[in-house]
Amino acid sequence: MDVVPSTELMIRLGCFLGVFAALAVFEAWFPRRDRGVSRGRRWPSNVGVSALNQVLLRLLLPMSGIALAMQAQYNQWGMLAQTLWEPWLEVVVAVLLLDLVIYLQHRVYHAVPLLWRFHRMHHADLEFDVSTGIRFHPLSVLLSGLIKLAAILAVGASPLAVLVFEVLLNATSLFNHSNLRIPSAVDRVLRFLLVTPDMHRVHHSSTPSEANRNFGFNFPWWDRLFRTYRAQPALGHTDMVIGLAQFRDAGELRLDRMLSQPFRGAPG
Repeated sequence: MDVVPSTELMIRLGCFLGVFAALAVFEAWFPRRDRGVSRGRRWPSNVGVSALNQVLLRLLLPMSGIALAMQAQYNQWGMLAQTLWEPWLEVVVAVLLLDLVIYLQHRVYHAVPLLWRFHRMHHADLEFDVSTGIRFHPLSVLLSGLIKLAAILAVGASPLAVLVFEVLLNATSLFNHSNLRIPSAVDRVLRFLLVTPDMHRVHHSSTPSEANRNFGFNFPWWDRLFRTYRAQPALGHTDMVIGLAQFRDAGELRLDRMLSQPFRGAPG
């Protein structure tokens, strides 16, 4: 299958909108936690910053991952381009390697105070639902975009592998941030394959020892391998506190306040 940049946006946008809409409906019908702050207070800013991020990415990082992957494939750049792989196996290996990079990047964002200043806006949301999965500071998103391009180049991922990874990353980020109630028995099995909402919600706890666990976005295996996995929050999912102690005022949900958060206060 050949993938061209002109179709990449349509595929990714279609998948994103479909998954977002479905999860928005299902989490409203089957919520895991009672909503303390309404969607009307949070979603305009969360959706607004996501739209701003997409515009900035198109302006400041005009080369997409697909376009770079096509160049890498043509010039045989990157690790996977140096050996012969079955196409399906190359996609699997490339997706796993790119996902590992995202996991490691996430840990670095929490470990380096300067990077945490920009990433913490994602954690400052006072609720945890599908819109939290698109709530990221523009500077954090731009840096992530550069890291992703570098990883694609180093791995030598094919255009198809990059497309699969991008679609999967977008979909799982929405899914594992959703306020969707999944039966405990199903969750226990599912989290061996994917990061589930209950697994990732621990990472959004206001308790630092819990927030510095469960860094995975797509696959849960890296947290288990590198011993950053925590099964459940100490207070349980219905009683745990979401967000950061620094930014608990409802005014911090405004878009202008969200964008200025990295430049205010101590790193935390």
